[in-house]
Amino acid sequence: MEARARARAARGYVDSGRERPVRWASQSARWACVSGALVLLATGATAAVPAQASGSRSIEVVYRTPAALQRALEREPAALVRVVAPLHVAEVVPAGDSGTLLRGLRRQPGIVLVRPAVRRRVAAAAVAPALTPGLLSTPDGGAYEWQYYVAGVDRVPDLVRAAARRFTIAIVDSGVDADAPALAGKIAGTYDVRSPRTAVSDSSGHGTFVASLAAGSPAAGVAGFGGDARILVVKVGAADSFDDIDVAAGIVYAVRHGAKIINLSMAGRTRSAVEASAIRYAAARGALVVAAAGNDAQNGNVPEYPAALLQPVGSSGSPGLGLAVGASDFSGRRAPFSEFGSFVSLAAPGASVFGAVSARSSLSRFPRTQLPGSVGGSYGFASGTSFAAPEVAGAAALVWGAKPSLKASQVARILEQTASGHGSWNRDLGYGVIDVAAAVELAEGGPL
Repeated sequence: MEARARARAARGYVDSGRERPVRWASQSARWACVSGALVLLATGATAAVPAQASGSRSIEVVYRTPAALQRALEREPAALVRVVAPLHVAEVVPAGDSGTLLRGLRRQPGIVLVRPAVRRRVAAAAVAPALTPGLLSTPDGGAYEWQYYVAGVDRVPDLVRAAARRFTIAIVDSGVDADAPALAGKIAGTYDVRSPRTAVSDSSGHGTFVASLAAGSPAAGVAGFGGDARILVVKVGAADSFDDIDVAAGIVYAVRHGAKIINLSMAGRTRSAVEASAIRYAAARGALVVAAAGNDAQNGNVPEYPAALLQPVGSSGSPGLGLAVGASDFSGRRAPFSEFGSFVSLAAPGASVFGAVSARSSLSRFPRTQLPGSVGGSYGFASGTSFAAPEVAGAAALVWGAKPSLKASQVARILEQTASGHGSWNRDLGYGVIDVAAAVELAEGGPL
């Protein structure tokens, strides 16, 4: 990871929902050398990582038992940044050369995997959003959310939208602008897995835009797809890329804090065993994970992760661990940037969609658009599978609102079977573009 100016504590604490000391096999104090300084790694002890050490790239260590991790770090000194206990993974910072630490830890018994952290970039399209003539307003001349109407969210009964309040969507992303009017009253909790703190300000703007599409408030500028569903904000990075161990810790935190749906609007070409473990953890506990398929269709169209962990390469629509989401345009075709192939589950509008913009984001990244009748907040258009995924996450909350007894796999299947492909899968759009009203109707048991 780039320089960690945050100089996190090498405290040996579990970053997975609540903090508690790591249960080492021995209660005696343990020491690790960090750039010439000794750092105490005792049960319950806290010691700061020296600033010069935090500039090293973090390394993730998958271990069999806490005792194996303890022994390995005694023999190969490094600063322990954190442990995600449910996944048996630790993050460490090298005391010296990263390559030496990698080789040394790999030789230690009880260490399953050692590797540098895998980077994920946000799945926002590289192409500049372009407004399409005739799509600037809703059918009644109101806001600019064409995506809301083309996906049939406006046809969902009010009672179902209200019932979605029982369900929480975790936005595992760059944080949010909590002062954005579109998110007023929708945030159930906030947490930054890297600190850990509850401050989740969003200088990137990506997380704010994503959250507004998942469950924005129609009374304040942006009607999200999730009706009255609540948002759990889990910040895993401050810029446009995240480390997989932060993403995995965010997934675990979300599950432990009641999120029924977890949105991952990020992508990368490298598979992560840590993310895979976190996704299995979420699925085993009844959560539905939704991930962006990626925007590299015009740059090799290589399957991207974590989406390809949910709908594995070669599965071609077979049931997976969640939903991998591509982007469609206003006409219902695949957006040119949206990745396609056997790992895509379905699609949702993702070309020039309208959402809330963080006041702290750059004008070049999120150009502002005037919203008629608004008295505050910032709004704009953006493109990417990043913004298709939270629409599906919101739609899942409505399906669950219609029938709370459904399992996550059933919610996913309903969204797939009611999409524009009418139950037929294809490489471009998976099962097609979501039809939220049809999905809700099927969940309620009525005819399509």
